[in-house]
Amino acid sequence: MKIYIFSLINFGKTKYFEAKCYWFEAKFIYLLIFIIMFYYLLPLLAGFIAQYVDGTLGMGYGVSSSSLLVAAGFMPALVSASVHMAEIFVSFTSGISHLKFGNVDKDILLPLIIPGIIGGVLGAYILSDIIPEKGVKIIVSFILLCLGLVIFLRFYFGKIKKREGNFSKRFVFAVGFAGGLLDAIGGGGWGPVCTSSLVALNKRRPRKVIGSVNFAEFFVTISITVAFAITLGIENFLWNITLPLIVGGVIAAPLSAYTCKRIPSVLLGSLVGVLLMIINAKTIISSFISINFAIILAILISVFTLLLIIKYAKPESRILEEEE
Repeated sequence: MKIYIFSLINFGKTKYFEAKCYWFEAKFIYLLIFIIMFYYLLPLLAGFIAQYVDGTLGMGYGVSSSSLLVAAGFMPALVSASVHMAEIFVSFTSGISHLKFGNVDKDILLPLIIPGIIGGVLGAYILSDIIPEKGVKIIVSFILLCLGLVIFLRFYFGKIKKREGNFSKRFVFAVGFAGGLLDAIGGGGWGPVCTSSLVALNKRRPRKVIGSVNFAEFFVTISITVAFAITLGIENFLWNITLPLIVGGVIAAPLSAYTCKRIPSVLLGSLVGVLLMIINAKTIISSFISINFAIILAILISVFTLLLIIKYAKPESRILEEEE
């Protein structure tokens, strides 16, 4: 009888111990899944969102993906190197997608590439060590913020008609050089500088400008990334961030190019202006306060300003349909 009772007690203890083991195993599996999702799914989602914004509006890949990943707790230096590496593959896919949907204009594309490469390499090697990064960012961001407001006002409230004539090649060269230079110095700037400058002149439909800037970005990004890889070392690229960023961006590229083709010029130009204001307001504010609060504050200020404009201004007649 004693042996029987002792056996029952041991059996109960064994079952209890096995149950505790299963519980710990389940917790470990859940923790492992969470870690995998955090380190791989989050960068993938960030890459998808950033490329969809960039491919549709011509800017925002570096800013969007970096902001999401830094806010999630990744180190800024590793994020910057990884985003530039991912941007090579993503910008190539985006450029091909825009080319397929007829969003690329060779008169804009070719003059952007060479000066963009020169400016990017020069910025990566020299200017980032000579000019204070913070001061450059604030000045450029303020100019682009004002330009974003001008673009929004022009497209949302003005009569949108394409001006006659082509872009001056000297102007496009200067825009490409400035875009590559600022992209290397500040970790972003190609899209905001090139897209905003060319859209503001209104000599091409916004989708043509956006597609051409996206395609040219591939060549500029390669030059900047190679320059940084030589100066900083390839080991600074964190591949558990880079690969998901590439996958997410490649998935989003065709969708964003199609969206860019289908959105009317008035709406697309207005959205470019809004995004410029949000991005550059965030950059200026984050120079003085924490980046997470700066993002929220920049969005609130931009939205509030736009609501005031929409409420108290009367839009004139606008052309809503794209000319094919």
